[in-house]
Amino acid sequence: MGKLTTLLFDVDGTLAETEEIHRQSFNRSFAQAGLDWHWSQQMYTRLLAVTGGKERIRYFLANNQPEFTVPGDIDEYIAALHASKTAIYTETVAAGNLPMRPGVRRLINEARQSGLRLGVATTTTPANVSALLQHNLAPDSESWFEVIAAGGVVPAKKPAPDIYHYAMQAMGVSATECLAFEDSENGLHSARAAALQTLVTVSDYTRDHNFDGAALVLDQLGEPDSPFHVISGEVDGHEMVTVDLLRELHS
Repeated sequence: MGKLTTLLFDVDGTLAETEEIHRQSFNRSFAQAGLDWHWSQQMYTRLLAVTGGKERIRYFLANNQPEFTVPGDIDEYIAALHASKTAIYTETVAAGNLPMRPGVRRLINEARQSGLRLGVATTTTPANVSALLQHNLAPDSESWFEVIAAGGVVPAKKPAPDIYHYAMQAMGVSATECLAFEDSENGLHSARAAALQTLVTVSDYTRDHNFDGAALVLDQLGEPDSPFHVISGEVDGHEMVTVDLLRELHS
């Protein structure tokens, strides 16, 4: 294993507990479109197995609304619904209603100070990433990340490894010098298929997922007054995820 140089972050559920805001934003978008569709938390948990917002709507139409007649072109209809949902989501984030998860800001700042390179590898749309970073880290925080691989920049979304391959190629790094951060089973499969060691922090919607193959599984990254809880893996006395712990994990 080479020296750790690069951290690659998933976004939804990893940097922030976004999924409930996404669910509510989908429902508001449906209502604005005059639809009586409502995604409960139970249904949304099932839909999260489908990666990507537009893909989720398409799956829902095919499996839960087979009698629904789409007005016009189905791709345009789904894209319009998703664009409406994205606008609602980013407005919510801009209003300060979605903080980062414990330890995220601390670790990112420490990583930057330590000279580690940062990248994002996510299936969410670029606008969602921008809103989250700008309103929780700093107005210029997108520039902290050498690449923000998001949305449809690759044809196959997670659990395919394509988004991680894209990010590493853009940064000119190999899997042996990187560590990935994920929160879901699909995300873990994606990172591991790209040969990446992966640290998982379980989120509200992924606590029951199978994380076999992760280097470390925690409930959160931890803060000085709120240590993490280890679900699986070894932390050698650490109570927060620090750059030192990441280097130990990577080696």
